[in-house]
Amino acid sequence: MVTRIISICIMNLMGKKAILSALLTALFLKLFIFDFIVAQGQSMEPAIKNGKVLIINKVKYGIKLPLKQVYLIRWAQPKEGEVVVFYTPEGELAVKRCIELTDKNFYAVGDNNIASYDSRSYGSVSVDNIIGKVLGY
Repeated sequence: MVTRIISICIMNLMGKKAILSALLTALFLKLFIFDFIVAQGQSMEPAIKNGKVLIINKVKYGIKLPLKQVYLIRWAQPKEGEVVVFYTPEGELAVKRCIELTDKNFYAVGDNNIASYDSRSYGSVSVDNIIGKVLGY
């Protein structure tokens, strides 16, 4: 009887550790590796439709401090034609296509020129504002 109670307690603790481990792993992945966002608006149509769930590769260009605009290590720059998620100079989250890259800035435009608020309106954007590259849209 005592052995059975001890066995149940150990299994209960192991289950809690597994859940905690899974939650910590998910948090790590979201903060540093991947993220998911929902596209809002028509600025990237026809490539990305309004409401589509997008997967963001947050380590494509380097490793950033969570919740900061600072790279700890950067190993790549966005290439022309890549779709990236970034913060505009006004601080709004945006999904646009990189069309030109300078040393530390890039120009981003939406595929739907008529409906897109992009670099044609607010100018170039710092590469440090990039959150990541959109995958598989």
